[in-house]
Amino acid sequence: MNLHHLRLFAAVVEQGGFTNAARALRLSQPAISKSLNELERQLHVSLIERGARGVNLTEPGRALYARARELFGVERVAERELRELRGLKRGSLRVAASTTIATYMLPPVLGRFRLRHPSVRIRATSANTRSVLRLLLESRTDVALVEGPISHDAVDVVPWREDELVVIAHPDHPLAAQSDVGVEDLMLETVLVREPGSGTREVAERALALHGARLTRTMRLGGTEAIKQGVAAGLGIAIVSRAAAADQITLGRIAVVPVRGLQIRRWLTQLKLRQRSDSAAARELRMLLDEEVGPLASVGDASGDIGASAGGGGEPRT
Repeated sequence: MNLHHLRLFAAVVEQGGFTNAARALRLSQPAISKSLNELERQLHVSLIERGARGVNLTEPGRALYARARELFGVERVAERELRELRGLKRGSLRVAASTTIATYMLPPVLGRFRLRHPSVRIRATSANTRSVLRLLLESRTDVALVEGPISHDAVDVVPWREDELVVIAHPDHPLAAQSDVGVEDLMLETVLVREPGSGTREVAERALALHGARLTRTMRLGGTEAIKQGVAAGLGIAIVSRAAAADQITLGRIAVVPVRGLQIRRWLTQLKLRQRSDSAAARELRMLLDEEVGPLASVGDASGDIGASAGGGGEPRT
C-alpha cells in the first residue's frame, strides 16, 4: 500500500471532499483524484462514493480510514518524541479524560504538574469513555483516564481510584423523605441521564440490571453539571458520582437518596496502549496520579465494571 496515496485519501475524508483537501494540501484536485483512483486500483475496492453533496465512505473506506488514523497517529507520536530528544521544544502533554474525571478529579493533579513543569504545554480533552478510547487508539492523547468499563485487545486497563455512584434528587422530592426506597421506586421516576457512551450511564445501567431493573423514563442532558442543575430544578432524579455531586449536596440544593440494596462502586482507570511507551511528561503525570490516591491496596479486587450489592469483584477488565 502506497502511504502517500493513503495520506491523501485520509485528507479527502477529513476535509470533506476533494476541493477542500486540494486547498489544504496545496495540490491540484486532479492530482488527488488520480492518487485515490490508484489506491482503489491497488486495493481492488471502492473507497469513496462521489456525489453532488460531497463524498461518502464505503464500508471498505470506513475500515481503511479508521486504520489510517491509527497509523498516522503513531507517526505523530514518533515525530514528537524525536523532536523532544533533539531538544527542539520543551515538550507537551496531552490528556484525555472522561467527563467526571476531567471536571472533578483531574484539575488538581494538572495544577501540581504545572507547578513542577511550567514550560510543558498541557492540552486536556474531556469526552465520554468511548471517545477517550478512540483518542488513545489513534495516538491523539498521551494519558487516558476513563470511568466506564473498557475491553480492547490493544489496551491495558490499570485501576487508578475508586468512585461511588449515588442516587440524587431535589431535597423536597418524595423519595428524599422516604426511609425505605427500593430500586423499583426509582423506575417510577424520570431519570436524568448522559448520552450513550458515557461511562457513568453504562455503569449505572449495569448496576440496575443486577436488580432486574431497566431505565425506561429518561431525560437526556448534556453532561453531569447539566444533570445536577436539572435535579436541583426538580426535573427528575439521577445517578452520578458522589464526588461530582459533593458541591451541590453541601449547598443543600440536592440530596442523596439511599436505596435499599443498591451500592454502586467502580474503578476509575488509566488506559495504556500495550505497544507504546510513555513520553517523559506522561510518566511524570502518571506518578502524580498515583500520589493522588496512594498505593492500590487491593488491585486484585478491582473491577473494571461495577461493584454492587448484588455482585461485583474480579480482575480489572483489559
